[in-house]
Amino acid sequence: MKRNKNNEKKSRNSNIDHDDDLTKAQQDQPPQQQLNPNWALLQRVHLSLSHLSPSHLSPSLTSLPLPLSHLSPSPSLSINLSEIIRKRRERPVEESNEPEAINNRSPLTPASSDFSVTDTIAMDCEMVGVSPLGNKSALGRATLVNKWGNVIYDEFVRPVDYVVDFRTQISGIRPSDLKKAKDFRVVQNKVAELLKGRILVGHALRNDLKALLLSHPKMDIRDTAEYQPFLKEGRSKALRHLASEFLNVVIQNGEHCPIEDARAAMLLYQKNKKQWERSIKDRIRFTQKMKKRKHRKGSVAQGDYQV
Repeated sequence: MKRNKNNEKKSRNSNIDHDDDLTKAQQDQPPQQQLNPNWALLQRVHLSLSHLSPSHLSPSLTSLPLPLSHLSPSPSLSINLSEIIRKRRERPVEESNEPEAINNRSPLTPASSDFSVTDTIAMDCEMVGVSPLGNKSALGRATLVNKWGNVIYDEFVRPVDYVVDFRTQISGIRPSDLKKAKDFRVVQNKVAELLKGRILVGHALRNDLKALLLSHPKMDIRDTAEYQPFLKEGRSKALRHLASEFLNVVIQNGEHCPIEDARAAMLLYQKNKKQWERSIKDRIRFTQKMKKRKHRKGSVAQGDYQV
């Protein structure tokens, strides 16, 4: 019994001396820079393995550059490197959340934070019903976005006539929206100011301009309802169908959003801008050529008459 007690005391003393040696060795080491968490974890594993023999190690650990020849058995500690590897593999997934969100971003989301009034503007308006039966349309909301899709003007409008039908299921306009709405004349003047001298993009713009009681030069209008490649058998398609077919996005699924509709029209124009502008230039050349030919025929006919 005495011998066993003496052996236990010696083993305790040796463990204490070993811990003291480790503490002194750690204190004598110069201060190091902060390590990567994974490397710090491996260092702790390396320190813990100083009490293990190769027979107690996981097979994945035998390839590590550890001093296995100096290890002593201690079956109470079990190290599994697969847990470390699993954590390491999980980390890139967290880091890739932001790029994944960017990849999943809708094409209608503006790619720029520029809110300036550009040379090209897209417009969309929502109507409410006036007249006794509510079958006459009046302007209820006017929205303009720049070429980047950022909103430069968006206002609810208080019609001159009494509103009978808010057409909420389509327009998205509610009675509460018109309580602080701006007068029609104010909105009309502001929209006219923004559109002056600029290219106007939209879908079925004749309806929006009619509701605003405004006109715009025909050569400065880019209407997705009239662009030849967007027509089907000579008839215009709905904006939601064009957005689904050419932009692969779903819009107007319920209440209409004029901001979303204006962005869709602008994006349709931007994606086809080269061909669209080329067709307009060709049309201008053809018109000028026909005018010159007509002028020549008129001059010749007048000269023959004088003779």
